[in-house]
Amino acid sequence: MGFFIGNAWAAGGGGGESTALMQMLPLVVLLVLFYFLLIRPQMKRSKEQRQMLASLSKGDEVVTNGGLVGRIAEVGDNFLELEVADSVKIKVQKQAVSSVLPKGSLKSL
Repeated sequence: MGFFIGNAWAAGGGGGESTALMQMLPLVVLLVLFYFLLIRPQMKRSKEQRQMLASLSKGDEVVTNGGLVGRIAEVGDNFLELEVADSVKIKVQKQAVSSVLPKGSLKSL
C-alpha cells in the first residue's frame, strides 16, 4: 500500500499550485462577467434615474410608474404636485416618476 502512496506524491510534486489557480480561474471569470453584464449597467441606470429626479422642475411634463401623465406644478423634497387636467392636481412621490417627456407633449393642459 505504501508503494502507491509514494507514487502519488511523486506524480503531484510542484504542480499543486498551478492546478489550484486553474480551479479558481472559472470563478474569477464568472465574477468579472457578472460585473460587466449585470452590476455595472444597473449602477449606470440607477445613476441616470437619480440625476433625472434631481433635475425635475416646475413645468416639466412627466410620466409616472402608474402611467399618469402630467405637468409638474410644484416640486418638494420627496413629493411632486402634478397637474393632470385643468385645475386637477395630485401629489405623487418623486420616485414614482419614470420619465420626462419633451416640452409640448401635453397640449391639453
